[in-house]
Amino acid sequence: MSGLLYGKHVRANGIRQHYLRYGGSGPVAVIVPGIVSPAALWDHVGQWLGQTHDCYILDVRGRGLSEAGPHLDYGVDACAQDVLEFVKALGLGPHTLIGHSMGARIALRALRKPGHCAQGVVLLDPPTSGPGRRPYPIPIERTLAMVRAAHRGEAEALLRQPGQAAWPEKLLVLRAQWLATCDERAVYVTYDDFHQQDMLADLACMTIPTHLICAGKGNVVSDEDLQLLRTRLPRLQIGRLPSAGHQLQVDDFAAFGDMLARALSGSPLSD
Repeated sequence: MSGLLYGKHVRANGIRQHYLRYGGSGPVAVIVPGIVSPAALWDHVGQWLGQTHDCYILDVRGRGLSEAGPHLDYGVDACAQDVLEFVKALGLGPHTLIGHSMGARIALRALRKPGHCAQGVVLLDPPTSGPGRRPYPIPIERTLAMVRAAHRGEAEALLRQPGQAAWPEKLLVLRAQWLATCDERAVYVTYDDFHQQDMLADLACMTIPTHLICAGKGNVVSDEDLQLLRTRLPRLQIGRLPSAGHQLQVDDFAAFGDMLARALSGSPLSD
């Protein structure tokens, strides 16, 4: 079985967490999406990964159908604890954690905490910004504009404007729909964390197999960043997708899937 099995809620870490499950057999993989990417926008990845894995895709708090509101802490530590408690609540056991962008930084922080049972982690184009380093190259104004347009019911028109990333039609419509579930305050908090929290310190603590897949476009992870990351974790496996931008799971899904499959098998990402 490979398709979507169901979407469900679970109460974990004191909040309502929503997730999608695919496949149902094989090694367990847990996907933590990016800053304004509810789980539904990763459906095509889940459909593919569910052919070989028992795949779970989370709605990070403040996105999708997970709990949101002014009472919540949207910081990376709270989100990281959500992941740990989600895995525990469902009794998932040993698994591979896959994080995209913000989700990669959440994954790294989660794996610094006691009690995790991950056997590997795959980081997808994580922001390398932090104290004393260059800012995250995707401006907050751009992200907020999409969320605010979605809240007005105008996201689809915005996403079709010249200069916007060219998404496949089905995914573009889905993105316009689900952006409206993203809490604007969560965007502010996440951008603050991108610049105030030190993901390099988190990376240096990794003791499990760690793979990094970065985009060839967008400069979220530069060549200089890669040199710095290697100094923090010399055994880090690194691959770059020249044809893809930050949304590499959309820009070149075939190449993305090939490289992710290699990472999940423990293979080197570069020849």
